[in-house]
Amino acid sequence: MSFDAHVCPNGHATYPGHTLCPDCGEPQDETVDLSDREAEVVTWTHSTKTPPGVREPNTLAIVEFDVSDELEDDVVRAIGQVTTDEVETGDTVEPVYVEELRDPEAGIKEPESQEWDGYRFRPVQ
Repeated sequence: MSFDAHVCPNGHATYPGHTLCPDCGEPQDETVDLSDREAEVVTWTHSTKTPPGVREPNTLAIVEFDVSDELEDDVVRAIGQVTTDEVETGDTVEPVYVEELRDPEAGIKEPESQEWDGYRFRPVQ
C-alpha cells in the first residue's frame, strides 16, 4: 500500500489528495510516496474515547514531511495513529504499514465494505 501525497502541476502537495488543488485549483494528477520518508511531530493527543474497534487509548499525531527536494511546497502534513504512547512534539517519526488500523469485526460496517490497512507513525530512535 502506498502512502501518497497528491501534487498539482504547480508543485503544491496535499495529504490526503483532492480532485483539485486547494491552493491553485489545478488537478492533482501526480503523487509523491511518503512511506519511505521521515517526518516531524507537530502536535499529538491521546484519545481515550475511541470508536468501536479502535485501540484505547489511541495516540494520534499531526506530522510534517519535508518534500522541498521534489516540490514547490516545503512540507506536507498528515494525521495518523502513533505506534506508542511515548511521543513528543518535535520527535522524528517514520510511517509503518499495518494490516488493521482497527478491528474489522467491530462496528456496523461489513468487513468487506472497506479497507482496514494503513500507516501508523513510529518514533525513530
